[in-house]
Amino acid sequence: MEPTIFKFAWKFSSRQQILILVITLCSLPFYYFSLDLPKQIINEAIDSSDFPRELFGSTFGQVDYLLVLSFAFLGLVLINGGFKYWINVFKGRLGERMLRRLRYELYSRVLRFPAGHFRKVSQGEIIPMVTQEVEPVGGFIGDIFATPALQGGILVTALLFMFVQDPVLGMAAIALYPIQGYFIPKLQAKVNALAKRRVRRVRKLSERISESVGGVQDVHANDTSRWFRAQFTAEMQRIYDIRYEIYRRKFFIKFLNNFIAQLTPFFFYAIGGYYVIEGSLSFGALVAVLAAYKDLSPPWKELLNYYQLQADVRIKYEQVIEQFAPDGMIDEALQNNELKDVSLKGDLSTNNLRLEDEDGITHLDGISLKVPLGTHVAILGPGGGGKDMLTKVLARIEFTTGGSYMLADQNMAHMPETVTGRQLGYVGNPAYIFQGTLAENLKLGIMHKPVSIIGLSEDEETERARVRMEAHESGNLQDSLFDEWADKDALGLSEDVTLTRKLIQVIEKVDLKDDIYNFGLRGTLDPAARPEIAQQILDVRFALAEKVKQDELTHLVEFFEMDAFNDNATVAENLLFGTPRGDAFNLDHLAENAYVRQVLDKEELTDVFIAAGKEVAATMVELFSDLPPDHEFFNQFSFINSEDLPEFTTLISRYERSNGKNLSDDDRKRLLSLPFRLITARHRLGIIDDDLKQRILAARKRFREELPEHLAESVAFFQSDAYNAAACLQDNILFGKIAYGRPKAERKIGKAIAQILKDRGLIEVLLEIGLDASAGVAGGRLNPAQRQKLAIARVLLRDPDMLILNQAAAALDPDAVAPVVNAIREQFAEKTVLWTLSRAEHARSFNQVIVVENGRVVESGSVADVDKPGSRFQYYAGIPAQAAEQEGA
Repeated sequence: MEPTIFKFAWKFSSRQQILILVITLCSLPFYYFSLDLPKQIINEAIDSSDFPRELFGSTFGQVDYLLVLSFAFLGLVLINGGFKYWINVFKGRLGERMLRRLRYELYSRVLRFPAGHFRKVSQGEIIPMVTQEVEPVGGFIGDIFATPALQGGILVTALLFMFVQDPVLGMAAIALYPIQGYFIPKLQAKVNALAKRRVRRVRKLSERISESVGGVQDVHANDTSRWFRAQFTAEMQRIYDIRYEIYRRKFFIKFLNNFIAQLTPFFFYAIGGYYVIEGSLSFGALVAVLAAYKDLSPPWKELLNYYQLQADVRIKYEQVIEQFAPDGMIDEALQNNELKDVSLKGDLSTNNLRLEDEDGITHLDGISLKVPLGTHVAILGPGGGGKDMLTKVLARIEFTTGGSYMLADQNMAHMPETVTGRQLGYVGNPAYIFQGTLAENLKLGIMHKPVSIIGLSEDEETERARVRMEAHESGNLQDSLFDEWADKDALGLSEDVTLTRKLIQVIEKVDLKDDIYNFGLRGTLDPAARPEIAQQILDVRFALAEKVKQDELTHLVEFFEMDAFNDNATVAENLLFGTPRGDAFNLDHLAENAYVRQVLDKEELTDVFIAAGKEVAATMVELFSDLPPDHEFFNQFSFINSEDLPEFTTLISRYERSNGKNLSDDDRKRLLSLPFRLITARHRLGIIDDDLKQRILAARKRFREELPEHLAESVAFFQSDAYNAAACLQDNILFGKIAYGRPKAERKIGKAIAQILKDRGLIEVLLEIGLDASAGVAGGRLNPAQRQKLAIARVLLRDPDMLILNQAAAALDPDAVAPVVNAIREQFAEKTVLWTLSRAEHARSFNQVIVVENGRVVESGSVADVDKPGSRFQYYAGIPAQAAEQEGA
């Protein structure tokens, strides 16, 4: 990257900067005329009797001449405004494009950082630099040449005009500039140094926040929140001290500028007034000079602000560039070069591999290996002994600092990622899952570049062209998300196997099918987009109802009926009898909804619900007051926790003192919210009797019939013969609630649903919908085992020439390891597999074993060669799995 902000701006925007300068120079004559015209209006039109006059071949009286000059002045104002508008918009767009370019370059460099660099630099430092710290840089690049040219040009033009009117007044106007030019930079240098310190401290603050978020569980587990808050306070104090000193110095500079700026009018009034009195200067000229000086102050301030801004931006840019040029960066060519017809299917050999980090710590030392094609190798050793680093080096995630690494007679040190990232497979632990759908995460290994253009409408094609043009102008990648990225040809799909079918086959291999199926049940379907599937789901609903009757399972589920109260649903669900869309009818906040309150008022249920809420609160206080916070009752009554008990106690007292009258609106809402959460079959408090159920059913009918038009789309009502687009597939199939307290009810009903879906050939549809489920931020919706299986499935889909696994099954239960291992061993039976085992006793099933300790290979060979009394292999493979985990295996 360019070492200075000025070189960066000139390298990538020189043509645009020159255009801005040309337009700026063209605007200055018009600005000069706009300064001179007021003098002409006063001296020639107002304070003159020499009329009529000729102008452009026409004769004008005094008033007509005044109007001509006035309209000319107005025209110049519009022209000058037009110039400024064009320049400001142009430089704004230029600044945004350059900011895009800079951020793209920084992000690209992050992707080229050596893996070891992330052990020293946290994401809390990197993210603010890319997002926040470079934000002022974009705006400044648009101004970098335009502001000094425009504001400097306006300043020089105004000064030239003053000198033309009177040299003495011109000298008075610039008399104090040398003083400002001498003192301001010296004062600003101190502010710049403080700004540099502030940037470093803010990065440390970001790092502290990132660290706290990442380790929040340990903070809670060790009761160290106060210690971390104290550390945060100390960081804030350091930033506060720096900012306070910046304010003191910056506003002193501003005070000095303002004081000097106000001295100049003193000279004008005194000297200019004297010349007017003496008759050596016209009154119009003095007014014009004063008007010019009024226009002189803003550009001078803009230039001073520009000087301060460029100093600040220069510091930010240089500090950011310094952080984004670490030693050992991956060569850009290794990420971009496309090598054709290069195969890595062959023997592996290393000679004296050495890996040493920036701190001089040796992770690998003299590793020499020979692994024939098709060999399955188990790698054992203690945690931190080098086995994980060895797999990362072989997967080309870490780059060696010595020795050679050959694969299929190819030197891996010079092999680009377009080869290694497609023909080598690596799965580490923990596996990282990206934000997006499960299918997108599975297909990540075949999303190398656009492979085809998706058919677009005319408007979409126009938008695509515009986006590509902007990306080109900003130096960004022009590949479009409108295109198809999944390289289906790389998978060798046959005509009867779709990509979705292939994804399903892969998740079956890693025993992830049931999890994806459950995601599908919790997923939604747009009936307008897939009406045939929606109808089939409705048919499953009817089939389930029949099966429940035939198999005598009616006691396990209570179906929804329009005229019946569902004892296994909440009061809120019974009232709405539908699925909320958006937040208008959030079930947890119905008591705050104006329309719901209106319905309750009309049915005279508001006071009834408040009284019921008081009974619920009183019962909870009575039951829970002497119970420990972890008692099962708190789980059964999930809408109350131990911390809320004192508040409910005082609320009940207020209710009883006033007999329910004169309660605050907050108290009424709090009590009103409790009955909405009641489930009659679960809570069994006897509060919702048959009479109240009938009144709630009446309110249900009113709620639906009188629902305002603007709320019509806020709830999807239940209909026995219609698919509910707002509800998940499971709710659409069940169309009811599983009975509370019935043994194995969920499992039996779930089994019945699965059987019907299977009989009707809809399991694959559920899996397809499940694959479209969101994985959450960093795979947050998945448990560790699911994340690990998904990562393994991702590499199995890609089917690389060599597979490297670094404790890839560590997160799986012992029972779940076998099918995953078998799937890998079967698919890669004739390919090389290197596996750092999390359970060392599995090593005996491999062809070859390597034991790594202290960065060196201490044993290697076939299992028969190393499985001997006293060997290091027996030390690791002979101990129980639990002990192996503790050893770091």
